[in-house]
Amino acid sequence: MPVGPTTTQPPLIRTAPSSPSDVLEHIDPGTQLIVPLGNGEPTAVLDAIEAAAAEQLGTGSPRLSEVRVHQMHVLHDRPYLGGVYGSALQHSSYFLSYITRPHFGNGTIDLVPANFSEVYSLMRMQSDDPLVIAAASPPDRHGYFSLGVSADYTASFIGRGRMFLEVTDAMPRTFGRNQVHISQVVGWCQSDRPLIEIQPAIPDDVDHRIAAHVADRIPDGATIQTGIGMIPNAVMAALTGHKDLGVHTELLSDGVVDLIELGVVNGVRKRLNRTKTVGSLALGTTRLHEFLHENTAVELHAVRYINDPRIIATENNFVSINATLTVDFLGQCASETIDGRYFSSSGGQNDFARGAMYSDGGQGFVVLHSTTSHGASRIVPQLAAGDVATTPKNTVDKIVTEWGVAELRGRSIRERTRALINVAHPDHREELSGQAREIGYL
Repeated sequence: MPVGPTTTQPPLIRTAPSSPSDVLEHIDPGTQLIVPLGNGEPTAVLDAIEAAAAEQLGTGSPRLSEVRVHQMHVLHDRPYLGGVYGSALQHSSYFLSYITRPHFGNGTIDLVPANFSEVYSLMRMQSDDPLVIAAASPPDRHGYFSLGVSADYTASFIGRGRMFLEVTDAMPRTFGRNQVHISQVVGWCQSDRPLIEIQPAIPDDVDHRIAAHVADRIPDGATIQTGIGMIPNAVMAALTGHKDLGVHTELLSDGVVDLIELGVVNGVRKRLNRTKTVGSLALGTTRLHEFLHENTAVELHAVRYINDPRIIATENNFVSINATLTVDFLGQCASETIDGRYFSSSGGQNDFARGAMYSDGGQGFVVLHSTTSHGASRIVPQLAAGDVATTPKNTVDKIVTEWGVAELRGRSIRERTRALINVAHPDHREELSGQAREIGYL
């Protein structure tokens, strides 16, 4: 019996798409809404929910009451984030973006501290009957939607929560543990909205110097994790001469595409998901989205698998590369606050730092410029009041600036202090040494 592709067999779709406003039939007072991060947000569905909230203002008969959205890294600004609808529609963030940062500062949204690997379990604690609203690719001929670029915490709700999907042709069909069958959704609709493109940040000379220090220490055959931004992009560019690298990362970016197309990343030495590039979400350009579409070499899995330190530690020679904002003499990395004010959140930095720590041959790099744009040292004696240690002193491994690599794991406080001063900007080393003596670290 032939099993090859056919152009005549129709999709096995048992329900027709509905209107985005039909989601309101599944929302009751106190409903907890789960929304994917980034481009996984179903914009037309949220538009419909906000329209209902706006319509009820001043009516005295609220249709929505105490409804709360749980989401990380928002890319679309909305009135409800500014508290326009009061208690009718509220927001809990698990990672601030440039959109939600000012709203948090104004007190109109909440921020839940969390490691990315634990976000699903924390969201699950909020309700026994959450409603997941998510963007998805069109269903295939077998009746399966794909969550596309955002498996994140959302994929863990498949089969464990009600789902209402918004299909858009712009969403790539990706593979992995992110498939939703038509029988598993309470409804779905269609929209023509495009995905937001995140253009790659262009590294400068300092970024390339930092990247060179990191790349020199990554062996062929290593499995790597890196994020998005100027230094991670520079690291990717510095790895083009490597061989047989694997990728196991929460975030897939355009830089990964370059390394796969060059044959540098092939995953043949990985212990898990061998020959596959695996991640939990993708943020990048249309080029990245097109590369991911129906690409069987790439899989997206739930973040509670991807970011689980116990899973990460299974890989030999695992290398994590994450950025921070400030490091103190103990090695504490403040990556989510600036001068004591929240800027982002923990994300997966500590997940991967701990996974790399337990990996046989693993290395954890934390990278940063030695100074701020105003010339102040990012290596400091002690963190500022209110600053939060994202990667703690007992987990930190290597701190990298443009001036070199400070090896901290297993080192004493005095050894750490000397190593960090040696990678601080030369203009600040004398002052830092004096401050270290004052607090008894030298």
